[in-house]
Amino acid sequence: MLKVISSHVFLRNRLHPGLLETIQKSGADGVELFAARQHLDYTDRSAIRDLAEWFRSNPTEAFSMHAPLYADHEMGRGGGPGVNVVHPEKARRIDAMDEIKRALEVAEQIPFRFMVIHLGEREDTWSPRALEYSITALEHLRAFANPLGVKLLVENITNDVTRPENILEILNAGHLTDVGVCLDVGHANMREGVKATLDELKDRIRSSHLHDNHGDRDAHLWPGDGTIQWDEVYDGLKTAPQVPAGVLEIHYALEETPESIIQKAAKAFERF
Repeated sequence: MLKVISSHVFLRNRLHPGLLETIQKSGADGVELFAARQHLDYTDRSAIRDLAEWFRSNPTEAFSMHAPLYADHEMGRGGGPGVNVVHPEKARRIDAMDEIKRALEVAEQIPFRFMVIHLGEREDTWSPRALEYSITALEHLRAFANPLGVKLLVENITNDVTRPENILEILNAGHLTDVGVCLDVGHANMREGVKATLDELKDRIRSSHLHDNHGDRDAHLWPGDGTIQWDEVYDGLKTAPQVPAGVLEIHYALEETPESIIQKAAKAFERF
């Protein structure tokens, strides 16, 4: 299983080559770039060039990118709307897809394999409209991403649109055979359960977000600091038809130093 760390752990900092060096020292094979403008401004071509030069000079790959959740520099704290491709208002859906396309353009300078997509926000519910909007968004974004060498992955989040059975209906009804799933273990622990979610989505899983919690909130703890049964997780992932990458997606507000991140990530990778 490929060892990957999401730059989400450094979300309070502007991503720069020094932070990528920290990730590399943990033994990671790859990085998932978290597209948030205050952290990784995907519209700043100069900053992207600096990161691209680091990746060209180092063996650690840019494995994937997490699509932006907000278009502003404050993660919505200033009242900015979320990036929501299944929003009831057509203008909001179009704006959301345009924002994700801006992030996808990073692949012109930093090639990465996958873009992880959220279908909706926390409170979005399942309906025929949600199915229609999801398929339309994925078709549109897939057409933009494929020439860049990027494949789309749908993440199971804590809304009804991305319950396992609904993700499969979206992908099957839309004949989206080249769109996969990023299994978020922490989110699964808060909803249907990790084993049930993994078993249902196994054939489509191409990557996984690994973080822990106690089943009550999306805490993004280090594996082992919550209630998830990790041996069961790793055994299940390794039996998937395409063994997915394991992406440590850890909360940025924890009082971590670069040294502690290196140590904790290396310990987590030992279990891969």
